[in-house]
Amino acid sequence: MIWFNKHLSIDQFDGMGKETLGEHLGMKFTEIGPDFLKATMPVDHRTKQPYGLLHGGASVALAETLGSVGAALVVNHNEFICVGQEINANHLRSVRSGFVIGTARPIHIGSSSQVWEIKIHDERDHLVCISRLTVAVLKRKDR
Repeated sequence: MIWFNKHLSIDQFDGMGKETLGEHLGMKFTEIGPDFLKATMPVDHRTKQPYGLLHGGASVALAETLGSVGAALVVNHNEFICVGQEINANHLRSVRSGFVIGTARPIHIGSSSQVWEIKIHDERDHLVCISRLTVAVLKRKDR
C-alpha cells in the first residue's frame, strides 16, 4: 500500500473538495485501492464543449484532480504539500453522455517529485483519455 494513512478508506472522501472545480464539475471519488484512486465525472452541460462532446479540458481537470489528490495522500500532510508542475493528455475517444471514470496510479514516487498516470474510460470501458501528471513535493512553510 502506497498511502501515508494506512487506514484510508473511500468514506473519508465525503465532503472533500467542497467549493472547488471538482465539485462544480460533479467529480466524485468512488474507490481507493492499494495503489490507485478512482473518481467519476458526469458528461453533461458542465463538462461538454459546443459540439456536445466531453470537453478535453474537463478530462484534464479530472486527471489533475485524481493525480494531485493521489500525490497528496502519499505524503505526510503535516510536513509536505504536492503541487502540479506539468500535465499532458491524449484524447482518444469522444463521449456524449453518461459518466467517465478516471483511475490514477503512480509511475514514480520520489522525495521531491511524483509522476502519475491517469486513464479515463467511458461507461463501456473504452479508453477516452490518457494523461500523465508530474507534481512537486514541497516542504510546508506554514507550519
